[in-house]
Amino acid sequence: MKSLVAVDGSEESERALAYATDVADAMDGSITVVHAVDPSVYDLGGMEPIASLADADERLVLENLEDAESRAMTVLEEAVDLAEELGSDVEADLLYGDPKREIPNYAAEEGFDAIYVGHRGRSERVEVLVGSVAKTLVERADVPVTVVR
Repeated sequence: MKSLVAVDGSEESERALAYATDVADAMDGSITVVHAVDPSVYDLGGMEPIASLADADERLVLENLEDAESRAMTVLEEAVDLAEELGSDVEADLLYGDPKREIPNYAAEEGFDAIYVGHRGRSERVEVLVGSVAKTLVERADVPVTVVR
């Protein structure tokens, strides 16, 4: 079984990776972790919901590609380290573009059997502004998607 785990550095994505490694170990499968670089918008503000567009201006900022790539490589390296601590060898790949589009496309192109993703459970207001990657993956992917909380 060939599994794809979308990671973003959050505790939820770490839980998704841990779950995927358990499944892969039980099924003698392989894991690839991915992170999609989309440098257009980055949320600086932690767990508190964005209450208004004025708050969004303070928290949502443009990020240049170099900074986004650097941050993404850190996310991928941390995911690989975690998987190795859990006893699994993983591959890592950096994708470019909107994760809602790039992750399901990559899964289809590379022949993955399943996708694992963490879900933060953000407020509805935040999801309206920035959307939910997990929800979109469930809707768009051609393979089963496991959402881990």
